[in-house]
Amino acid sequence: MSTRTKIDICVCTFRRPQVADTLRSLARLALNPEWTVRVIVADNDDTPSARELVEKTAQETGLSVTYVHAPARNISVARNACLDNADADYVAFLDDDEIAAPNWLMALMAEITKGDSDVVLGPVQAFYGDEAPDWMKKGDFHATQPVWVAGEIITGYSCNVLFRASAPALQGLRFRPDLGRSGGEDTVFFAAIHQNGGKIAYAPAALVTEDVPPARARLGWLLKRKFRSGQTHGLLLMEAQGFGIAPRLKNGMVAALKWGLSYIMALLNIWRFDRAAFWLLRGTLHLGVIMRLLGKSDLVQYGTEEKS
Repeated sequence: MSTRTKIDICVCTFRRPQVADTLRSLARLALNPEWTVRVIVADNDDTPSARELVEKTAQETGLSVTYVHAPARNISVARNACLDNADADYVAFLDDDEIAAPNWLMALMAEITKGDSDVVLGPVQAFYGDEAPDWMKKGDFHATQPVWVAGEIITGYSCNVLFRASAPALQGLRFRPDLGRSGGEDTVFFAAIHQNGGKIAYAPAALVTEDVPPARARLGWLLKRKFRSGQTHGLLLMEAQGFGIAPRLKNGMVAALKWGLSYIMALLNIWRFDRAAFWLLRGTLHLGVIMRLLGKSDLVQYGTEEKS
């Protein structure tokens, strides 16, 4: 007799009715008959505000759903609640405003079972409304894909990912609560997997989509996100190379050079604003690195009325 493969799909939510659409998309997934799939929804609100909607949607769709109340307004607490309740061979994460394509899980599983990878990332495609400016649509700044460094992926994200629960590189790992309101907790989590010897792969066919709401269709929102990403990168540099003055100074000088060059490129491309925005955002990322190296605390982005 064959042993069934267990998969837990985790969704963290905070005051987002769109979570119902996310669950409906999971109910439409193409599945291998040898899989047992469960969805874990961790509600990060102070009160169990999503329980009724989640349970109603589960009943309507026939999904096997475990609802967990994980109050704290701290995304790391919600993510860790998912990990604590997961007992499957493979664990996936996607966001509560995303729609999974029907072959999403098939593509992730095909990639992770064909090789020696411990983690597989998929792409996030952004859909822009009429209120989004043309330069933003052209630059597609809200899409998410992995970044390769010297031919390998050295960190990841939690908005479209599957990992092998038994992988040695993941044992004992949890999302850091001290980063759970600023963001970057997933970057640090997957960077730790890579540092532990884990291999991160990519499945381009494992697509999820998300609408860009008006609040995010602004240059200011993108700048804030890039600045925070830079702060996370600065933290990783310090934790890898030390918190002393010498490594901070060295990394700060490199970041300052990149910051200046990026802003110069932004000015040179001012007549093509999609390119200018690319360089402006890149420069703002390096500015975030500099400020984190100087000791500036991380921006608080999570736990407000709408997740950033």
